[in-house]
Amino acid sequence: MTKKVGIGITGGIAAYKMADLVSKLKKNDIEVIVIMTEAATRFITPLTFRTLSGREVLHDLWEQHDEWKVKHIGVAEELDLLVIAPASADFIAKMTYGLADDLLSTIVLATTAPVLVVPSMNTNMYLNPVTQENIEKLISRGYRFMDPDTGLLACGVSGQGRLPEIEDIYEQIINLLNPPPQDLQGKRLMVNAGTTCEDIDPVRFIANRGTGKMGYCIAEEALKRGAEVILVSGRTHLEPPPGLEFIPVWGAEEMCQVMRERQADCDIIIGAAAVGDFRVAQAADQKIKKTDDGSQRLVLELVGTPDILKTLGASKQTGQIMVGFAAETEDVLNNAKKKLKSKNLDFVVANDVTMEGAGFACDTNIVTLISLDGEVVSLPKMSKQEVARAIIDKVVSLLNN
Repeated sequence: MTKKVGIGITGGIAAYKMADLVSKLKKNDIEVIVIMTEAATRFITPLTFRTLSGREVLHDLWEQHDEWKVKHIGVAEELDLLVIAPASADFIAKMTYGLADDLLSTIVLATTAPVLVVPSMNTNMYLNPVTQENIEKLISRGYRFMDPDTGLLACGVSGQGRLPEIEDIYEQIINLLNPPPQDLQGKRLMVNAGTTCEDIDPVRFIANRGTGKMGYCIAEEALKRGAEVILVSGRTHLEPPPGLEFIPVWGAEEMCQVMRERQADCDIIIGAAAVGDFRVAQAADQKIKKTDDGSQRLVLELVGTPDILKTLGASKQTGQIMVGFAAETEDVLNNAKKKLKSKNLDFVVANDVTMEGAGFACDTNIVTLISLDGEVVSLPKMSKQEVARAIIDKVVSLLNN
């Protein structure tokens, strides 16, 4: 049965971004009813959303529609989910105090469907104690909220208040429409992510191109499905998902030590971090100076770092599931199969990082799941959230066998 989502758009510069969300929902066979406040129509016209959604856009409380006897009640009763995005400070305040002076606010009061609120506004307005108190009150009443992103805002300042990425809002909508199964309830999963860093001196270090996106997506997916999650993270710009145990680390040796200490407590271990293979044999105590003419040469002696998954694999417990990644540039399948056996893994996630859409610092991946029993499953290009879902699905199937 087709799901029906109401997209409530309030007055904010981010209103134009909702065109992408409506289009994405419609392409994925979700019926969309767009409800706009009068202020929202100043930023983007209803005609845009009528074209994208394939139906009339609602914005006038008093306009009659043959489809519903009482419009705001009829719409409210039809919805499987109501999304308010962007949600302005003014509209959040109206929701808090039950004001209903336009079509969208009356629908909010009348609906019994879940409501997802996505704030977007100036940083000072968002962080204002009044706005924060209003948000806390609404959360206590069962409204779902997404935190705004941090970055450069339309007003010229940089801070928290940006509308989250449309892909992230879409994922939240899908999760609310189709709640993920709680098939990891009672399980503890540890995943590493990000890049490890090895010091050259107090200023410089060796790292790699890993961003942590894949590991963080795995942690988030496991959380959604009921697992208790430990995220051991090297360097990354990402914020850890709320609700997990977060352990930041710097180098490979520290990451290995932390994971060894926690291994016995875990049912599932997934190695998604971009762990550096080498470290400087002797890091300098002080910053290494260069000559004025830049003519000197610096020769670094590198030594190997611990193979974290191999170390953990040697201590693997009965019933413990271990998963690794094989980021390769050549002979991908054969190299991945070698890692699978040498590290005592249950399956390995292999990818060719030279392929477009499958390397570091992108939002997609193209992977092949190679199992210990010889099964090879090649997946098409997917978002990293979808890849994480496939990996957890595979873990669950192993748990159930």
